Amino acid sequence: MSRRCELTGKTAQVGHKVSHSNRKTKRRFLPNLLNVTLISDALGRSFKLRVSANALKTVDHRGGLDAFLAKAKKDELAPRVRELKREIEKKLAAAG
Repeated sequence: MSRRCELTGKTAQVGHKVSHSNRKTKRRFLPNLLNVTLISDALGRSFKLRVSANALKTVDHRGGLDAFLAKAKKDELAPRVRELKREIEKKLAAAG
């Protein structure tokens, strides 16, 4: 399983571990990923996603999964979530 947020595209970053003597060695900064179940109001279904803690806060702040996906850029989303966004847009267009 890749270490990538399905909503924001956040991945592992590379940096230095710096010792007391200021020696630098390579290390990885991994994103804080969580397995969560999010509910789509438009579709009336729940989806299991692997998202970062920051993305989870953003989803809550924007008012749910549907509102988050409405503002999200398609190139950041995982292929599975892109399809979910398309389904939600189709359902909202039909309803409104």
